[in-house]
Amino acid sequence: MESPERITLAGRLRNNFLTGLIICAPLAITIWLTFAFIDWADSWVTPYIPQRYNPQYYFDITIPGLGLLIAMILITVIGFLVKNLIGRSIVNFGESILNRTPLVRTLYKSLKQIFETVLKDQSTSFKKVGLVEFPSPGTWALVFIATEAQGELAHRFNEMGQEMIAVFLPPTPVPTAGFLMFVPKEKLIILDMTPEDAAKLLISGGLIAPDWTPRPTVN
Repeated sequence: MESPERITLAGRLRNNFLTGLIICAPLAITIWLTFAFIDWADSWVTPYIPQRYNPQYYFDITIPGLGLLIAMILITVIGFLVKNLIGRSIVNFGESILNRTPLVRTLYKSLKQIFETVLKDQSTSFKKVGLVEFPSPGTWALVFIATEAQGELAHRFNEMGQEMIAVFLPPTPVPTAGFLMFVPKEKLIILDMTPEDAAKLLISGGLIAPDWTPRPTVN
């Protein structure tokens, strides 16, 4: 019977270091990103707060997250006011001005349509993940499912007898940029994987595979 291999002192120190790194690195990066986002929001909002309403003016200390909190409150109040007739009239007047401004109207309409599509309650955009053959048959790529083809695209595809789905193909390890593709619905394999798990898989380069339990088959 072979005796178990003894770990040297250097090996133990290395294992302890790697264990500590696995615990500390994600925590440190998460904290850093959180405070970086808070500082970014504060840098946009805090300079516009009147001194009489800014606690930092009285206590001479920086309050992290104050700008972010005020921005969230302001956005919520605007959302509440827009729901009544007067608020809606003001918004329509502002949009009418933007719609008459060259270049700006295109940017505004595009951004508004994106936010309405992604944030509306019944939206299914980017809430499902699938597989498509890309870039060649037999090679599969992970995609986020956007929506069914609409408008002129849907009409053109229907003329070809195709029911197409818009999907977003992100690269690894930065899934914020990628390709918009239209693929036949029958060639798209929809997965049970959540978008969050898919993002982890992409960012890790395939190292972090989500847990999965097969669905019970019905006889």
